[in-house]
Formats: sequence, structure tokens, C-alpha cells
Amino acid sequence: MRYSGEKTSIPVPLVLHWRWDLSLSWDTSSMTPACTTCSYFQSVQLRKGEGTLKTLYGELAGVLLQLSKPSFSRIGSPSQVGELTWEVTSCALSIDSNELVRVGSLPQSKLPSPETPFTTASSYFEAIAEIYIAHLTHQRNDAIESADDCRRKFVARYLFRKLARGRKLTQRWIAFDKGPFKIWCDDLRPTNVLLNKVLKIAGVVDWEFTYTAPIEFTYAPPWWLLIERLEYWPQGLDDWTDMFDRRFQTFLQAMIDCENATSVKEEERLSGPMRESWESCDFWIVYAARKSNAFDSTYWNKIDQRFFGQTDNVEDAWRERLDLLSGEEKDEMEKLVAEKTLRRFMPRKKAKKVKEGKEQEEGKEDDHKSEENKAEVDAIDGKPIDTEVEQMAGKLAELAA
Repeated sequence: MRYSGEKTSIPVPLVLHWRWDLSLSWDTSSMTPACTTCSYFQSVQLRKGEGTLKTLYGELAGVLLQLSKPSFSRIGSPSQVGELTWEVTSCALSIDSNELVRVGSLPQSKLPSPETPFTTASSYFEAIAEIYIAHLTHQRNDAIESADDCRRKFVARYLFRKLARGRKLTQRWIAFDKGPFKIWCDDLRPTNVLLNKVLKIAGVVDWEFTYTAPIEFTYAPPWWLLIERLEYWPQGLDDWTDMFDRRFQTFLQAMIDCENATSVKEEERLSGPMRESWESCDFWIVYAARKSNAFDSTYWNKIDQRFFGQTDNVEDAWRERLDLLSGEEKDEMEKLVAEKTLRRFMPRKKAKKVKEGKEQEEGKEDDHKSEENKAEVDAIDGKPIDTEVEQMAGKLAELAA
């Protein structure tokens, strides 16, 4: 907040005091009637017409232009290291990574080291892929619907990492792979913007998850043009995309008008790169990297076929991509599937008992061990187990041997 307040013209509230108190809530009743949040933004889209909507978009475009001006040589969290000097001294914590740890069962130890900022955009995207892989491994077993659902998610994450390692995800702006990197705020959206009575921005709040990010983040059209995120859109991805495209054309013109009014240099304009990001589908790479709960849908519908070729059936495309995995990666996949499927379809105590039984039987005859494990699996609640889960139990025993 201090950096944005000092280095940009964005109206940032002055912090007079802060403390942790979960019993407190944000009370806006003392604000003047002229100040309101941009929840008004949503009603504008429904009732006020394109003119007012474009005015609001123009205000927010000005904020994005301001954030794009400062440059840093590393990706992470800026800190003040001198009276007038700011440097990136630690790794960034995104709002998505925070939520994966807070509610997604991801161990904090699986996040990148907080002491080490990233020096390239490609390595940052690769780190995100590693986080997604770790999350799949550690998330609750009931988060998968079947063995094939687990395989599909595994393939998507490993291929996303493969693309990151090959610098394919950052290919369009590869000249910026080593910077400069721009200020990015994960929580910048209309509901965190305060307006006055003439629809001018009076303040921007919620800067906790602010860091320097790859240029691809800055060049992507803002996801909040429809207010509602893709993953919560009732009509699905295609409808969200169509609606977003219409709103983006309005926003793009507002951005161009803002750029012309502020006389920014040609290389500082965002309208051109944003249009290119949307038309090339680079937008979806950034969205997938920032929204883990939308990753699978975004990857299979918007990213996979762009890099690995067309497929007749998106749902089963993962089967066609198996040859892109190494033998070791395929073994890792089957081991993960076996573990998650076995525990997914049996009570926790029995799953633990089966696992302990495998460990105790090490060194004994393979056929005897298999018979013991099969007996445990078949005894689940007195019900017969389906063939696929039985096969997974056997596969887990084989891989654990």
C-alpha cells in the first residue's frame, strides 16, 4: 500500500492503525453518502447502459496503467530497503496459494521458499505447476470422482509443467522472461474500489496479495469484467467466454481512451497487448495459473489443444496425451491413482489397516501378500468392491513392493 501510494497516483487509503481481530468486520456506515463500493458496477451492467459502463471501465483502466509503470528485476514481494529504494526481497504469496494452504490441504512446506524471489517468468509458471501437482497429491481423496478423473487431473498438471519448462507458456513475450516485472494485485476488482458520487475513484483497498508478476499477468485482460468468475458462472465456460468478449470490447475502448487522455508512450500502452492476449488465448494461461479451482476446465478446453493438437473428445483427451509422459511419470500417476482410489472407496480405518498390512508383509512371498491385501479390500463394509478399485489395490501393492 505504501509503495502504491508513493509511486503511483492511485488513491490508496492511509493506514492509521492495524491489528489482528477476527471479531471485527468492515463497517462502512460512517462513510459519506457520496462514497460507495463498486458493487454499483454490477447494477450498471444491467441497467445503466454501455456509456456508464465504459466510464467505470475507464476509471479502472487508469489504475491498471498506473500499476504497469513501475518495473522490477525479480518476481516477488517488494520491500523498502532505503529511504527512496524498493526492491523485491522475498517470494510472492498469491491469494490462490494462500487458499490452497488454508482450505485445500496443501502443506505450507510445498510452497516455494519465501526467502527466494523468482528471476524468470518461466520459472514462476513452473513453480505454479509444481504447486498444483503437490495439491493434487495432498488434497482430500474425495476430491476425485474416479480413477480416470485422477488420471485426467494428473496429466493436465504434468503437461502444464512440461509447457512451463519448455518456456511455451511465456513464448509470446519471451523477451520479458527475465523482466522487467510489473506490480500485480490479486484482489484488485470492482468490489475493492470506492467511488464518489460522480463515479470517480475515491480509494482502492485490499492490497494484501500484491507482488511483482510476469508481464503476462499485466497484459491479460482483467478477469473481473463480468464481476463473476468463470468457475462460478452458471451457464458454463462457453457462455462466460462469449459474454466476456463483449464486455472486453467495451473495456478495450475505455483503455484506449484512457491511454490517449494521459499521453502514455507507445511501449507503455496496455490496449494492444491485452487485445493480443485475448485473441491468442494467452489470457487462459494466466487464468489457469491464477485460479487453481478453474485449472482443469481451463487447461483442457483452452490450453491443451493449442499446444498438443486437436482432439475429438475433450473429456477423454488425457488418454491421447499419455504418450507425452515419461515412463517414470506414468508410474507416479498409477501409484497416485491406486492410493487415492483405494482410500476413496473404503473407510479411513480400513484403508490405514490395508496400508499397514502391506508394510508388515514386506519380505514375505508376493502371492501370500497379495492374498492378505485382497482379503482386506474385499471386506469393506461387507460389500463387494468394484473391479477397478480391486485392481487399484493390487497395483498399489505392486508399486509398494
